[in-house]
Amino acid sequence: MRKKQTTLAVAAGAALLVPACYAAAAPQPPAEEDVKSPTTAAGSAVAPAREGTVRAADLLAATRSCRQVSRGKFRTDDGARADVPVCATRGAVFWKADMDIDCDGRPGKACNRRTDPLFQPATAFQQSDGRHLDAENLPYVVVPGPSRRWNHTEHGVTGGTVAAVVHRDKVHYAVVGDTGPTDLIGEASYATARALGINPDPRTGGAGSDVTYILFKGPKAQPIESHRAAVARGDELARQLVASN
Repeated sequence: MRKKQTTLAVAAGAALLVPACYAAAAPQPPAEEDVKSPTTAAGSAVAPAREGTVRAADLLAATRSCRQVSRGKFRTDDGARADVPVCATRGAVFWKADMDIDCDGRPGKACNRRTDPLFQPATAFQQSDGRHLDAENLPYVVVPGPSRRWNHTEHGVTGGTVAAVVHRDKVHYAVVGDTGPTDLIGEASYATARALGINPDPRTGGAGSDVTYILFKGPKAQPIESHRAAVARGDELARQLVASN
């Protein structure tokens, strides 16, 4: 598992730099997208991994070729070889890596100091009421903190940017919700992992190097904490990506 000791410091800095503003409200998807999972803590909605109208195979085909935009490559874990580039295609940036579990943000039954020794009560980006995000219930992905190697803000990636996370034949939509160490990549929230059928345990969970993270340029989820909005935006942007690549 990745060591996240530096995450809180990066998150705090990013929170000061990023304005709390988002694009216009997203159109509402069909009501079934808002069905609550019976295993979700606090009754928050986490949609099934089979979301939207775009197949995993089509998204993977659209991101088959890598035009590297990062100045260097990232490691997936401390001590691993730096071999993951950030790539760009028309309408998105993407990378293919593993998935480590981010449990940071508001504490809950599954994400707290007891379940995760590296737990931090803060995320780089906050929801519309100013509270930190809820990794246990909100699908979000983590981007490396800004550095000379790659600065996500230069590519229009900020809090609320919509992402499609592809694992095997499953697609799940998420938002950019946190930042991590500047040299590591491949991390998503507890809720993202659970929705994709990946073990979400922050100590022992995660997945190998078969996860694709696609971050769309364009309208963001509004508000950031609305998974319903992320699905609506994500499905629209995914269709555009597949059509143009």
